[in-house]
Amino acid sequence: MARSGRKSLILVQDVTKTLGDGGELIGDLSEHSHSIENELLDEQTKFGRILDYGNTSESFEITAYRDKADKGQDAVATALRNKRQIKIWEVDRELNANGKHDAIFAYALVESCNVDSSGDGLEELSSTLQVIGESQPGELDPFPPEMLTFGQYGFEAPGETGAEPAAGA
Repeated sequence: MARSGRKSLILVQDVTKTLGDGGELIGDLSEHSHSIENELLDEQTKFGRILDYGNTSESFEITAYRDKADKGQDAVATALRNKRQIKIWEVDRELNANGKHDAIFAYALVESCNVDSSGDGLEELSSTLQVIGESQPGELDPFPPEMLTFGQYGFEAPGETGAEPAAGA
């Protein structure tokens, strides 16, 4: 069965954060990717072809609707400006058989950060994070419900909650 991209969260954390500080969730995430690529060494000899693995590169690409108040988006842009490493986690929202979230963790350098104002009037922030070394799979303890439902809202009955009545109403 095909897996929905909505089942993943991206968290980041500046490496200068103190022990015990949590990561920042990137809000309004519209898409992301994690790619691992191997350079192939391909040589022809008198006896035939030699093919082997060379260097491996790994990166995360994230795109989110721009929100200047978003701490996760700000952490990525700040890491780029200050030329600091950043930690990144790709986390599965669903719990695994161990009652934990499957996750991929990496230290990364922010290669680029771009804010695009398209014709639809919405700004998007796109960023490339190059992994230092190799990412590591692991598990994280269950997240609080408000983190898993970030950006979502529940059902309301008419008159149950809401803003102040409009002027003149």
